[in-house]
Parts: sequence; C-alpha cells; structure tokens
Amino acid sequence: MPELVLEARHLRKVFGDFLAVDDVSLTIARGEILGLLGPNGAGKTTTIQMLLGLITPTAGEIRIFGLDLETHREQILQRANFSSTYVSLPYTLSVRENLAVFGRLYGIKPLAPRIDAILELLNLRELAERRTKELSSGQLTRLHLAKALLNDPELLFLDEPTASLDPDTADQIRQLLKRLRSERKLSILYTSHNMAEMQEMSDRVVFLSRGRVLATGTPCELIARFEAEDLEELFLKIARGDMEGRR
Repeated sequence: MPELVLEARHLRKVFGDFLAVDDVSLTIARGEILGLLGPNGAGKTTTIQMLLGLITPTAGEIRIFGLDLETHREQILQRANFSSTYVSLPYTLSVRENLAVFGRLYGIKPLAPRIDAILELLNLRELAERRTKELSSGQLTRLHLAKALLNDPELLFLDEPTASLDPDTADQIRQLLKRLRSERKLSILYTSHNMAEMQEMSDRVVFLSRGRVLATGTPCELIARFEAEDLEELFLKIARGDMEGRR
C-alpha cells in the first residue's frame, strides 16, 4: 500500500447558490505526479484553493501528511508549496529579494546559500539583481517555480508550471521536476492546458467536469476507456460534453 501524502474526501464547495465543487475525492501518494484536468469552470482552482487551505470546504475532509488541514495548516504548509504564474509577486523587489522574503517566511536557515542554490537550479543567477517587474513572462515563470522549491517541499502544487516558457526551457523544467520526484520522492499536483505535457508528466489523472470527478486513471487507461487517441482528444470530448454520463 503506497504512503498517501494527500487525501481529500468528498469535498464540496458552495458559493451562495453556486455549487463549484461537488463530492470530489482524490489522493496523492509519495513520489506521485497527479494531473488535475478539466475545462475552465470545472472546479480545478476551487479544489486547489481548498487543498491549500485558502478557502474552507462546505463539506468534506482534507488530510496532508496524515494531518487534518483545518487544524494543522501552518505545520503542513512548512512541508508543501505552490507555484502559479497567475499569482503576483512584489514587482519592485529584485529576484533575490523576493526569494529572501519568502525564505524568511518559510523559516529557512541558512538562507543565503539556499537562495544561491535555487538560482543556480532554475538558471536565474544572472537575473538575481533584476527587479521582478523587468522580467519576461518566461523568466517570471521560473521565479515562481524557484519560490515554490525554496523550502525543499515534500508536496508541490503546480498550476501551469511551464506557461510562457519556450520549448527548450519547458523541457528542462519537466526534466527537473522528474528528477526531483525521483531523487526526493517529491509528490506533485500538476495542472496544465498542454495535454501532451500532462500525458508525459502524470502518473495518474483526475478529470473534473462541472465540479465533479468524471474519470480517474493513468493517461493510458483513460485514453483506452474513452476510446480517444490521446489526452487532447479526450479533453476535447469532455469540454464539449460528449462524455457526460460516462465514468
């Protein structure tokens, strides 16, 4: 039985009269990459926000590292991290200053050597003193990932981790994440609209549609089950409603 790093059971989230997430359950094992997929409005962002403790589920339970998220959020987040290019960093600070701010928040000691190592890991050393507002979108993406890796997390939530990256840099990032998973047993929740990337990276996939889990399995299992050529064709079928009623 694999060790579960994350267990979410029967999550439900209601905003007024709107049911955003309806009975979503998922697990992530140690060293596993779980792809979370679905069309816009499927409930991915709301689910991730609940898993990070940013919003409280209307119903359901979340346990991370065997601990209840509601009562042990600070302890859990010391061992986890999150990266999304849709979250802004302080734009007047330099790359190094941004990492220093978050490093202090994470309680990393000694901090300076860790920042240097992360700058080297993400090929950001030459940009260390540049102000964040001067970075390109691809450079910002790498800075977000550097921030997320700063505390050497055991669980990583990645929202579009290769967005805006050129194909070569995107491939380098994917290989880095695979290496960290292999070397450190890093567990990753991964979202992307690049279906080829999701098929390459994900050990398992959870497809959400209209706030519910439509299907779970390995990419190969789901492609065979729904008679699709690849994840992209399956995604299109789900987005267009062709899979409703099929599990």
